[in-house]
Amino acid sequence: MWIPTEHEKYGVVLASFRGTVQHGLPLEIGDTVQILEKCEGWYRGFILKNPNIKGIFPSSYIHLKNAHVKNKGQFETVIPVEDSVITEMTSTLRDWGAMWKQLYVKNEGDLFHRLWHVMNEILDLRRQVLVGHLTHDRMRDVKQHITARLDWGNEQLGLDLVPRREFSMVDPDEISVTELYRLMEHRHRKKETPAPASTHHLFVHVKSLMSANLGEELEVFFHIYDGRENRPLSERFFVKLNKSGLPKSPEKTERQCTLFVDLGSSDLRKDVYIVVHIIRIGRMGAGEKKNLCSVQYRRPFGCAVVSIADLLTADSKDDHLLKVYACNTESEWHQIHENLIKKANSRYNLSGSNTGLAVGLQLLHGDIEQLRREYMVLFTRGVSITRKLGFSDVIMPGEMRNDLYITLEKGEFEKGGKSVARNVEITVYVLDIDGQILKSHVAAGAGEPGGDEYHSLVLYHNNSPRWAEQIKLPIPVDMFRGSHVRFEFRHCSTKDKGEKKLFGYSFVPLMQEDGRTLPDGTHELIIHKCEENTSLADCPRYLKMPFSKANLPSNNQTLKGTKESFWITSFLCSTKLTQNGDMLDLLKWRAHPERINDSLSKLKEIDGSEIVKFLQDTLDTLFGILDESSQRYGLKVFDSLVHIINLLQDSKFQHFKPVMDTYIESHFAGALSYRDLIKVLKWYVDRIVDAEHQDHIQQVLKASEYIFKYIIQSRRLFSLATGGQNEEEFRVCIHELFMSIRFFLSQENKTTSPVAQTQAVFLRTFPAVYGELLKIFTVREVAGFVRETLGSLPTAVHADCLEAVKLQCITKTVESQLYINPESRCILLPVVLRVLQAHMQEQRDLVMCARILTSMLSLIQKEENGTAEPVVSEEVELIVESLLGVLLRTILEISNRPQPAGPAMRLQFQDVTGEFVACLLALLRQMSDRHYQQLLQAFSSKDNLRDFLLQIFTVFRILIRPEMFSKDWTVMRLVTNNVIITTVLYLSDALRKNFLNDKFDYKVWDSYFYLSVIFINQPCLQLESFSPSKRKKILEKYGDMRVMMGCEIFSMWQNLGEHKLNFIPAMIGPFLEVTLVPQPDLRNVMIPIFHDMMDWEQRRSGNFKQVEAKLIDKLDSLMSEGKGDETYRELFNSILLKKIERETWRESGISLIATVTRLMERLLDYRDCMKLGEVDGKKIGCTVSLLNFYKTELNKEEMYIRYIHKLYDLHFKAQNYTEASYTLLLYDELLEWSERPLREFLNYPMQSEWQRKEYLHLTIVQNFDRGKCWENGIILCRELADQYESYYDYRNLSKMRMMEASLYDKIMDQQRLEPEFFRVGFYGKKFPFFLRNKEFVCRGHDYERLEAFQQRMLNEFPHAIAMQHVNQPDQTIYQADAQYLQIYAVTPIPESQDVLQRDGVPDNIKSFYKFNHIWRFRYDRPFHKGTKDKENEFKSLWVERTTLTLVQSLPGISRWFEVDKRELVEVSPLENAIEVIENKNLQLRTLITQCQSRQMQNINPLTMCLNGVIDAAVNGGLARYQEAFFVKDYIMNHPEDGEKIGRLRELMFEQAHILEYGLAVHEKYVPQDMRPLHKKLVDQFHLMKSSLGIQEFPAYVRASPVHFTNGSPRTCRNSVPNIISPDGGRGVARRSYPAVNRYSSSSLSSQASNEVSNITGQSESSDEVFNMQPSPSTSSLSSNHSASPNVTSSAPSSARGSPQMAEKHKHSRENACLSPRDRPVSAIFPNPMDPAQRAPPHQIGDATLPRSDPNLSAPDKVRPTPSSWSLDSVKEGAPSFSDSFGKMLCPPVPPRPPYSAGSSAKNMRSQSPVSASRSPQKTTVPPFTPSPTECQSTSLVSNSPVLSGSYSSGISSLSRCSVSEASGTELPAGDHLPHPLPPPTTLPNSVSSSSDEPIRRENKTPPPYSVYERNNPRRPVPLPHSLSIPPQTDPPALPPKPHQLRTGSMKLDGTSDPRVPRPRPLPRKVSQL
Repeated sequence: MWIPTEHEKYGVVLASFRGTVQHGLPLEIGDTVQILEKCEGWYRGFILKNPNIKGIFPSSYIHLKNAHVKNKGQFETVIPVEDSVITEMTSTLRDWGAMWKQLYVKNEGDLFHRLWHVMNEILDLRRQVLVGHLTHDRMRDVKQHITARLDWGNEQLGLDLVPRREFSMVDPDEISVTELYRLMEHRHRKKETPAPASTHHLFVHVKSLMSANLGEELEVFFHIYDGRENRPLSERFFVKLNKSGLPKSPEKTERQCTLFVDLGSSDLRKDVYIVVHIIRIGRMGAGEKKNLCSVQYRRPFGCAVVSIADLLTADSKDDHLLKVYACNTESEWHQIHENLIKKANSRYNLSGSNTGLAVGLQLLHGDIEQLRREYMVLFTRGVSITRKLGFSDVIMPGEMRNDLYITLEKGEFEKGGKSVARNVEITVYVLDIDGQILKSHVAAGAGEPGGDEYHSLVLYHNNSPRWAEQIKLPIPVDMFRGSHVRFEFRHCSTKDKGEKKLFGYSFVPLMQEDGRTLPDGTHELIIHKCEENTSLADCPRYLKMPFSKANLPSNNQTLKGTKESFWITSFLCSTKLTQNGDMLDLLKWRAHPERINDSLSKLKEIDGSEIVKFLQDTLDTLFGILDESSQRYGLKVFDSLVHIINLLQDSKFQHFKPVMDTYIESHFAGALSYRDLIKVLKWYVDRIVDAEHQDHIQQVLKASEYIFKYIIQSRRLFSLATGGQNEEEFRVCIHELFMSIRFFLSQENKTTSPVAQTQAVFLRTFPAVYGELLKIFTVREVAGFVRETLGSLPTAVHADCLEAVKLQCITKTVESQLYINPESRCILLPVVLRVLQAHMQEQRDLVMCARILTSMLSLIQKEENGTAEPVVSEEVELIVESLLGVLLRTILEISNRPQPAGPAMRLQFQDVTGEFVACLLALLRQMSDRHYQQLLQAFSSKDNLRDFLLQIFTVFRILIRPEMFSKDWTVMRLVTNNVIITTVLYLSDALRKNFLNDKFDYKVWDSYFYLSVIFINQPCLQLESFSPSKRKKILEKYGDMRVMMGCEIFSMWQNLGEHKLNFIPAMIGPFLEVTLVPQPDLRNVMIPIFHDMMDWEQRRSGNFKQVEAKLIDKLDSLMSEGKGDETYRELFNSILLKKIERETWRESGISLIATVTRLMERLLDYRDCMKLGEVDGKKIGCTVSLLNFYKTELNKEEMYIRYIHKLYDLHFKAQNYTEASYTLLLYDELLEWSERPLREFLNYPMQSEWQRKEYLHLTIVQNFDRGKCWENGIILCRELADQYESYYDYRNLSKMRMMEASLYDKIMDQQRLEPEFFRVGFYGKKFPFFLRNKEFVCRGHDYERLEAFQQRMLNEFPHAIAMQHVNQPDQTIYQADAQYLQIYAVTPIPESQDVLQRDGVPDNIKSFYKFNHIWRFRYDRPFHKGTKDKENEFKSLWVERTTLTLVQSLPGISRWFEVDKRELVEVSPLENAIEVIENKNLQLRTLITQCQSRQMQNINPLTMCLNGVIDAAVNGGLARYQEAFFVKDYIMNHPEDGEKIGRLRELMFEQAHILEYGLAVHEKYVPQDMRPLHKKLVDQFHLMKSSLGIQEFPAYVRASPVHFTNGSPRTCRNSVPNIISPDGGRGVARRSYPAVNRYSSSSLSSQASNEVSNITGQSESSDEVFNMQPSPSTSSLSSNHSASPNVTSSAPSSARGSPQMAEKHKHSRENACLSPRDRPVSAIFPNPMDPAQRAPPHQIGDATLPRSDPNLSAPDKVRPTPSSWSLDSVKEGAPSFSDSFGKMLCPPVPPRPPYSAGSSAKNMRSQSPVSASRSPQKTTVPPFTPSPTECQSTSLVSNSPVLSGSYSSGISSLSRCSVSEASGTELPAGDHLPHPLPPPTTLPNSVSSSSDEPIRRENKTPPPYSVYERNNPRRPVPLPHSLSIPPQTDPPALPPKPHQLRTGSMKLDGTSDPRVPRPRPLPRKVSQL
């Protein structure tokens, strides 16, 4: 039976449990579990990190831990009873664990490894804490270390700052908000700015001296030297080096390392140096030979200096190599370092080029104890301490030091009978009072131990030596008296075995008779002469003699007159001895009572360091004098006491205050002193008002804290001694003293008056007195003193400084022990509040005010947890009444101030705001229901209440601002929000009661709603973005405050009633923002408000247009910020649809909801596409979809324009310059050439509409230029030029004309790449809405072929599946929950056929019309209908031809547009055959023409082509067609095809004729080595003719000379797209190889078999004149069904024509790559039997013309004269739009050249898309004649039709195929058709007539964004006048020049077609944009 557990509540999992039993809960080791029930060795509970899943687990797997249980029962929570640091560590490490793994995923390796180390370190420390074996101090250090690491990790990972007190996390509910703010601020500051250290130390480590010529031992001395004052700052550090230059004692690190301690910040400057002197130990001369004497001398070697400032910048760990300079002249040795510092180092030599002293130098900062902790190794290993000369900046009590420093300065010696000067050496000894030498008390410096004596260095032959050597004598204090120092002088002879002969001595006693030590300074000592063997052991004898010339009696002339002298400088640094006689006199006052007065007077002149040395003795002396003769010396003793007390205020001596405190507590014995002290103090206070000089009185008041300490302690001693006598007298004295104080404080004075300054001095020290008074008086008494004293200050104080001081006094009062007591607080609070209120109202001293308020409110919080509830409530009431209003005003005032400039000021400004905010929150949190009621009732009028509510709502909005608190202060933000929502709940009642119905106040309600909305939208409340553990903690503590506020908004909204109309539409945006918060409960509460708004708006105005408009506007901006999701869209839709079910306005409501939902779909797609890393194609497509939606469905012009610019930016970034131009043109078309002013919008400045349109025009032209779409740019240039011309702006007109000219040049001179087009189908529900189940045609990138395009699309949609067939998918694919892509290439069908078919138009121009403004695309798929004949498959080979019509022409505002319409026709096998042979004939004619005109560098392409055709024909190629279509069965079964069969026969004959002519040309140009091949071809041709049954060509064929009218070779830069084979395999790109490889084994038959049975490739030869691709009709008759491997292979894209290639190389390569499969189809012989060739001129250009009419009989067909027939090219026509020149941009075309008079030829137009020929050079082409000898006949270029053809040369599903073909021939003048031509009925490959065109265009929904159409549903592309064919038979007159075309089709804003309905234009409301 399961029993609820009592004690087993919490545990940790010891081993993993799989949970395989029924109801088992899987556990992992380390999980923490909460236990609910137990049963026989099993527990039931849950894992704390996932409390929703409960289950059972074995009890043996759990280690139980003690825990507190809160809220026992169903919702109980468990808190483990363990150290809070451990708890925090555990939870933090769990959070870090997940984030740590993410760091690895994000490749943030550095932080990953650092965090890993820190986590391990924390785990190790956690183990130490848990074991519990640490000492208290060690535990504290470990916890400090842990919290520092936790804070570091949280900061690195961007987690929250944790408020802590004593290493433990604090619960924000258990402390006041002000206290919480202080903790956060403290931690924040601690993190930000470490305080700069005031103490610094220099670490020196001597490594070695590198020098070539050592050989002797060295002594190295370091000291720090002040170059400004020319004096040493420290004692010397001394290192001994061996003969190798290395330290002598390497094992003793303290001998080579030192720390120069106690350097002040002022010592770290540029002119402070480390000076190094090096002394050698050895012979007198460095170069002397070794002699027998073993005497060693200390001799100068060199010096080095380095500035301390260099160490501040250098890397502290680097070793330094100091340059050592040798001293040349020993007389300058004493100042060598000074000269080096002055850069006068030229007089010294470097000791050697490689000489240098290697030392480690490092500056360390902080006090010495801190260094011991941080650099533990340094101190444990050993380091000597080198002290400063004198005391450090701060003297610490207890510091013991007694060092005497003596510097051997110089000497003056007589020659002593020598011819040369002496070599003087000094030996120094210290002797005690008994004349014994003190052992080890002479030290050359730190580092080496002291010795018994010291030998100076020897300066060679110098009677005035200057040594400047400093020695240290660390003599104990008790040995100072009677000791003396003796200096013995010896001459060091370099001869006589190097003896040292004594010739004199000096001495100096260390202490005088009166106890004073040797005074600091320079002393001139007397040199007493003596003999070498004189014994100096008898000290008393010579001590009686004078030692200094300054002390000589005046009568001793003998010694005074001597020239020999010795100078030393002494400096004593002692904490016990003094050199000051006045100090000694004072301390010995009893011995000389008569000197007391003088001694007390001189005390002020004594140096402070001397006084603090003897502080206790001095104080005892003063109080002793006071006790014995208070009447006589009372005032002087008091003044002396004041002087000493104020001395301790100095920063240098402030550490001696504890010494004085200890003295007062433990050693002070003046039980009677209090009377005298009070009396003198009162006397001074009474004199304040009248005294002229206040300085001394101010000094007295400064010392008042300690004076009161002495008074109180004295009284306590007296009471103890006497049992409390004279208590009343004492109280009276104190009261009188305070009355005097109050009197002087109450004086009103000007700021500058001395009394005001004295008042300020007193107020500064007054709070320090409270604690002392409390020792004797009760709390209430002291509080009374303070209240009366502070209350006595004048209210109207003029002194600003006094006000500030007064406030400081209040601050200290509030922070004092006195104020903490509730008894005193109720007395002091009114005074404090009065002062605070006055200051805050005037906005003065706000920093201090904030500090006071913070302290007050911190105390209130503490008390709340105690028992004194009524007192606290009363205090809160008082504070609310006095300060709440002024506090709100202050926060508002501060927040609205401009931020101060300086960083320090800004920091202070931020602090004070934060503190006031914390105070406000603390106060509001303390307020109960009663306080709120009192507050709201206290307002005298509604206006006051209204102002208060507005004020508090505004302040709350300020508190919610993100910048109010630091980013990581989540704890503080949550507390703030909790207080705000609690307060708002109280205040909303007041709002309802006071400001509804007739008292409705819009401003208050609006402020309320606005606050609520921004409250809900705060980042810190968006729990979804937090980690699960953090979310759980917040929900447990505060709940979801967003839902609470949302419910409150809904409740308040429902209360509004008819006043809701005031908030429609203003609150729609804010409420929408709230509903977008991803919190289901909040959405469910808030979304119904929109229904309410719709309802009220419907009531008011009969519709809800306002609601709709606002919703749509706000949705866009909010969703683009990342708000909202698919769930929200569904919820919005479902909730509102349900709500409006019963409304009368249901229909319009559903419409609105549907519109908004559709907009959301698109916006969500747009947002997803715009994410970082998404491809540009997706972004552009999505933007186009959204842009169209805004224009067509919503008619939102401003949003439309915004998205135009977003789309423009995307195109520009992707370098789609043409698309960018078309996009920007959409905005351009909305503007007019007017002077209307436009406001600033997007990036446009304020300007006129004309200026903006001009700017847009120029930008568009520039982009058209970049995109090589120059024809479009020319139109805009012309329009701009017209504008400039109309304004007579000839300067700009000139520029524009030049720009236009440059564009024309570019058209002619630069080569353009011809793009591929691909049809892409997006199927499946997983695609974004704008793509789902739609098909598009996409314009490929430059050089992009099918495989590359497919790969790009699959990269853009990585989850998509590529479909391997080209059939339309079924519904299962449409509805699939996946992504399917279907891609194949399509062929463009140009609209502007007229340009393409004109003769004489260069390819550069034609190429534009072939690939621009394309609406329709074609795709052919071959299939077999009926039974397939294995012997001859052509019998059943049909082609399914699909024509796709787009919603918008390409190129346009996107690289792809949706397919609007599909048309499908089937092409019969016969028509196929006709197309094949037409293509091949055209190809042959082209090659022959190129060969004749010498455009081919070699003849190989022609050779290969002839070989392919003849060989295939011989092997049965054409015969297959004969077998298929010329047999009797076929003719009988297909009587309707009679005309086509005839046509096919004609084409075969034509092919034979062309071949014969081609062979003749070939014979003329074929090289010698190719002759055998040519002969073979001729032989095979005869075989071919005989196989066709041709003995002789028909007369009409023979007599007809063939004209190759367009002499230019047909070159194509862009080859045809790849294809997909009919069997469903993916298309394989086929590139063209050189002709030798391609055609060596190819033939018509091989082609046919390739194209029929395995259609997998497409040629990409660079000479594909017509940019076509193979279709089934390309194949000749096939006898061989295997595809050539060369044909199906793939070549690199470099095989395509390069724009930069030289013309001759281009042609040679192009012509080498010709393929029979890639040729145009419809180059045909003129057919005299075809009446279509005799169409009257007025019908030319009509789309209804068929290519051939099968209904015309043979006799009607007229044979042209032999002289005029030609091998003409069929044109491809477009519907004529000459009568509907809409408002469009039609690219300019050069005028058509006139026909020569001798020609009546007109160009017929067919429906097949013709690719323009390129004409790099215009050449004259001879006519095509039956024999090679006729090749040189006269040129007929001027009257020849253009050699052109259809594209239908491929059978692949990816092929470009012609739509229809029509044959054309020249008509003799005067010929007319006997009757009109009927429309075609039998040709499946002919296109529907143009009469269908307007219908099709009117019935579809057009996108309004083509460059060509603004108002037309589908803008036709008209032909310019220069290209339209006139309706008369005569040759046309010269067409007008291009500039005359502006008024017609060339203008953007021309008249539109009257037949087309014109939609209503957009309203112009945003035209000011």
